[in-house]
Amino acid sequence: MKTLYEIKDKYLTESNIEKISYLIFGGFTTLINLVSYWFFTYILKFNYMISSVFAWVFAVIFAFITNKLFVFKSYNKDLNTVLKETVSFFTFRILSLFIDLGTMFLCVQVIKMHSLLAKVLANIIVIVFNYFASKFVIFKKDNGQHQNS
Repeated sequence: MKTLYEIKDKYLTESNIEKISYLIFGGFTTLINLVSYWFFTYILKFNYMISSVFAWVFAVIFAFITNKLFVFKSYNKDLNTVLKETVSFFTFRILSLFIDLGTMFLCVQVIKMHSLLAKVLANIIVIVFNYFASKFVIFKKDNGQHQNS
């Protein structure tokens, strides 16, 4: 039994839990994006581009809430802090949308990579970009701690 506690203490660090949480909620964010896209496209019969925008909005709102509260544990309710986090989160997510589209164009049109492989590569790049943007800019810690006012 002591071995299990040693393993837990060694591998379930705060940093690893944060990364695992980010991946889990990122999976849910992706699911929300896909289900929303399907709903708007196939149930409501919206144009696929309009459906993509709506799906992106729902996914990003979900990602903001879960990243703020459960992944990076930023509980500050001060209006200025919340506005700063919100604006910077959406700004970086818009940037990551362009990174995604740029990666797809480069891989598919220039390199002639299969589009599904290009999408996987684009998602990996975007996930890494979003994680670092969220951790070091949007929900950054002050003096080693997230703001908890």
